[in-house]
Amino acid sequence: MQENVEVPTSAGAREIVVGIDGSPQSILALEWAATLAPTLGATIVGVAAWQLESAYGAPRRDGWDPKIIAEENIAKTLTTAFGDNPPAGLTTESYRGQPAKVLMQRSKSAAMLILGSRGYGGFKGLLLGSVSTACAAHAHCPVLVTREAPEPAAEDAANDDAHGTGVNA
Repeated sequence: MQENVEVPTSAGAREIVVGIDGSPQSILALEWAATLAPTLGATIVGVAAWQLESAYGAPRRDGWDPKIIAEENIAKTLTTAFGDNPPAGLTTESYRGQPAKVLMQRSKSAAMLILGSRGYGGFKGLLLGSVSTACAAHAHCPVLVTREAPEPAAEDAANDDAHGTGVNA
């Protein structure tokens, strides 16, 4: 039987905080958290942040509530990641605020922060998104930034086929 690893934290934190925005990268971050949590003896806390984009004079739609939308997004993301079997003890939180600031604040009581490399904002060509870059530099706990495996380039696939390692249809 594997014993839990003692994670050094100033507050004795036993939770892994995961940034959730509904992106494939945040789903991967949740999956990594589920893999690591038993080894660290930690629970998982999924955190979403939302902020109101304001435009002077823009009317607000009746019934539009960004907190409800964020919570629905969390539920959808958890279902995509875990189906009907979420990890034991998993909880979620949503906050109004800029995502990087919210996650850095939340990292103060975490054993680890796990984020996707890039979510649904910013520029597609970036290796890391602005939230993961800011958190990696300024979080109060260790940060794991997950990346999806890159799609093999067409020439890599052709080289694999030439060497007998590819799959022919």
